Amino acid sequence: MGEWYWIGVTVGLGAGAGVLLAGALGADRRLLAVALLLGAAAGAGVGFALDDWDEAVGGAAGGLAGAVGAGELVLGTLRRGGTRGGTALLFVAGALAVAALGLVPGVGYAEAALLPVLGLRLRRRASGRFAGLRILARD
Repeated sequence: MGEWYWIGVTVGLGAGAGVLLAGALGADRRLLAVALLLGAAAGAGVGFALDDWDEAVGGAAGGLAGAVGAGELVLGTLRRGGTRGGTALLFVAGALAVAALGLVPGVGYAEAALLPVLGLRLRRRASGRFAGLRILARD
């Protein structure tokens, strides 16, 4: 495989690390900022472990993209009544899936492009706590 493949792999693995850290640390905006920095650092570390600076830059970009994309989903989940432990557990599973998909040629690049877009879309559509069947109750 060529250099483009390994950069894409590090982008995908970095995105998985960003999703994982956003899920684990994203309880509020300050911790989400820490998750952004740690996601970029983890992605850069994966890139340097695989080869050199171009993989590290790709991994850092993937880590940022993963944390940005997952961060809004984590905040929304917790705001709407999700538990921290359950949310973190689901995001661990999601991060593993994102990292595994990053091994497919070209998919890591797509993840880095789509995860922030999905996060921003969720931000626009966010509402308050889910009302469920309470909206049908007559007082």
